[in-house]
Amino acid sequence: MRSLGDLEQGARRRLPRSVFAFVESGADDQQAVGGAREAFARWEFVPRTLVDVSRRDQGVSLFGRSYASAFGVAPMGGAVVCGRQADLALARGAAEANIPFVLSGASTEPLEVIMEAAPNTWFQAYLSHDQERIDALLTRLERARVEVLVITTDVAVMGNRENAQRAGFSLPPVMTPRLAWDGVSHPSWLIHCLMSTLLRDGVPRQVNFEAEPGASILARKVSPGDRRSRLSWDHIRHIRKRWKGPLVLKGVLSPDDAALARENGVDGLVLSNHGGRQLGAAVAPLDMIGEVRAAAPGLTLLVDGGVRRGADVLKARALGAEMTLVGRPFLYGVAVAGQAGVEKAAALLKQEVDRDLALLGCPRLTDMHPGYLRRIRCRG
Repeated sequence: MRSLGDLEQGARRRLPRSVFAFVESGADDQQAVGGAREAFARWEFVPRTLVDVSRRDQGVSLFGRSYASAFGVAPMGGAVVCGRQADLALARGAAEANIPFVLSGASTEPLEVIMEAAPNTWFQAYLSHDQERIDALLTRLERARVEVLVITTDVAVMGNRENAQRAGFSLPPVMTPRLAWDGVSHPSWLIHCLMSTLLRDGVPRQVNFEAEPGASILARKVSPGDRRSRLSWDHIRHIRKRWKGPLVLKGVLSPDDAALARENGVDGLVLSNHGGRQLGAAVAPLDMIGEVRAAAPGLTLLVDGGVRRGADVLKARALGAEMTLVGRPFLYGVAVAGQAGVEKAAALLKQEVDRDLALLGCPRLTDMHPGYLRRIRCRG
């Protein structure tokens, strides 16, 4: 494996078509998915030369902790369909690589188990409007000693995941001859993921949406989605008063919302279009860094969506983001090799960041600035 693209191809071979489509695809016509990658491609590097780069440092600090590089593992629900105990593999792999891991509220491994295995794990919450439910979850997070709370804001309703549905993926699954053949024709996944999970762990459950464990992933309704449409800034203000640690909002793209977040005491933002899985034509997060930074100075900015190379990490940093979060490639790593696949993905990105720092004439990642970039002009 020489790149994250190789991990993707390995996952494509290993996973049933329907499962791979669940991971890979976005909403509607997938404009937001492609747009995230195109945003990175619109920038080219302007390297410096004759700089001593014999020693290079890509470490960064965030919310009082030091990390090995400026990328982390984004929250991803439903990871268990890619590998047994996938959430645990992601957490342990990220801890080994000394990068942040954000556990999804839609995960199937109890957050307490994750925190024991990887104590610095962040938690990403899908919240309803019910204040009692919110408070109960916050109490659970405090007891588990979660430090960084990330609240997802862009799931008032579920996006149109028609591409995964066309490929046969749904929860609960609807068994068809095509879906059955999809599983049988991928024996490694069938044995080591599906059968191993069912026989050793039972049917996975949504255990982290709220304070109490939720329903099986096979249940018709597995999340409180009908209550998310009423979540508002009033809830954020209440949480800010209650939550003592860093508070981050994920899914913010508007400079106006960024300014409101700053006014309400939020510590950081994840500029995100949910991997293109919610609003199908949402703007690329990378393109909003400058406007959001201007609207909310002082906030810690993270960006996700479309990161596939170390160069992307550096471009985001140069444009003003403290860190990037990477999703699908780490899930591909889980599908290919479990925790070892996560560590491999992290190692590949670190190697690319290190090499590109040397070629850019920038020995410290924290010294990246807009002067290292030029926006590509129209070549037509």
